[in-house]
Amino acid sequence: MLTARNIIKTYGALEVLKGVDVEINEAEIVCIVGSSGAGKSTLLHILGTLDKPDKGEIYLKNTALHTLKNKKLADFRNHHIGFVFQFHHLLPEFTALENVCIPSWIAGNSKSQTEKQATELLDTLGLKDRINNKPQALSGGEQQRVAVARALINKPDIVFADEPTGNLDSLHAKELHQLFVDLRNQFKQTFLIVTHNEEMAQMSDRILHMKDGRIEL
Repeated sequence: MLTARNIIKTYGALEVLKGVDVEINEAEIVCIVGSSGAGKSTLLHILGTLDKPDKGEIYLKNTALHTLKNKKLADFRNHHIGFVFQFHHLLPEFTALENVCIPSWIAGNSKSQTEKQATELLDTLGLKDRINNKPQALSGGEQQRVAVARALINKPDIVFADEPTGNLDSLHAKELHQLFVDLRNQFKQTFLIVTHNEEMAQMSDRILHMKDGRIEL
C-alpha cells in the first residue's frame, strides 16, 4: 500500500529523519512508537504529504507522491489519504454531518450522495442520533469519532493518525482503539498511527520503534 525509501528531513542544523524506510501493507494497522523528539510526527506528516522530505521517495500504491506538485498533490491527498489528529479540528459552526461531508464536497461529489454516505458512516460509528449536533454539544470521544468519519468519507487508501487518543480519557481511548480494529476488519481500512499509548500499540498488527530519527530494526 505504502512504500517510503531513504526519507531525510532536516530543520537547520537539526537532522530529524536520517534515512527512514517504511512499508505498510493493505488492511494493516501499524503503530509508530518512540520518545518525544524521535521524529514520529515529522515522518507521519511527510508520508501524508503535509510536509516534504529533503530527500527520499514515497509511493502510495503506484503513485510517486514525491513527484506531485501543488494542486495535483492536494487533489490526490483529498481523494486517497485520510487524517485523524490529536485535536479533532472540527469546524464549530457546522454540525457533525456537515463536518464529515466537507472533504467530499471539496472533491466535487454531490450534496445528496455525500450526506447519505456521511449519515451511514456516522451511524456505523454509533453517532446516528448526534448528526445534527455541533461539536460543542458532543463529548470528546464523540468529536473524535466525527473526525474519524470525516477521514473516511472519501474512502481513502490509508488513514494517518497522529496521537489520536491524546486528548481522550482511558474509556474513550479504548473505544477508539477498537473502532480502528473494527474498521480494518469490516472495510479493510489501512492505518498508520503515531502513539504514546501502549495499549493502542499492542492492538496493532505491527509496531515500528523510532529512535533518533531512525526506525530501529
